[in-house]
Amino acid sequence: MMVKRIFDLFFAITGTVLMLPIFVCIALWIKFDSAGPVFFRQERVGRSGQIFRIFKFRTMCLDAENKGRLITVGADPRITRSGIFLRKTKLDELPQLLNVITGEMSLVGPRPEVPRYVALYPAHVRDLVLSVPPGITDNASIEYKDENVILGQASDPDRAYIEEVMPVKLKYYLRYVAERSLWLDFILIIRTVKAIIR
Repeated sequence: MMVKRIFDLFFAITGTVLMLPIFVCIALWIKFDSAGPVFFRQERVGRSGQIFRIFKFRTMCLDAENKGRLITVGADPRITRSGIFLRKTKLDELPQLLNVITGEMSLVGPRPEVPRYVALYPAHVRDLVLSVPPGITDNASIEYKDENVILGQASDPDRAYIEEVMPVKLKYYLRYVAERSLWLDFILIIRTVKAIIR
């Protein structure tokens, strides 16, 4: 665990420093594009069920959570112009490097979910998934990088997420917990970068 923490800190701090100019450009774009803060913060469930607030670049209009669904699907009108690009390239996730530095997240691990959906996990699955720190990326993130487009085609996106998408994600999460290693983390980081570039 200590080695993984050192691995996370090294790459998170290095990445934050190297990408600082990009952070600044994105922040300015968001401020000029729409009213509201640069960052979006939301409660997520972390290791051992601890609640923390995740960092993301804001990609939706102000007070978006009170103007629509909990999940984002299809061409959601709440998404800003800058948000469309940031979501497609996954650049909105970059601020989570701060969550990694503070120890709330890891670079690789099961994606942290909102409390409402974690409450629906089977008890034994929830215990295993929450036994490791949540991550910025994992196999599920790579395979479902266009999740909002998929859910946008469903007649009931929330139900489709719970009954179709979430069970598959949980299988990926359980597989990661069983097979996790620094080598696997490194491979998944490379796969994530390749997926974003594509």
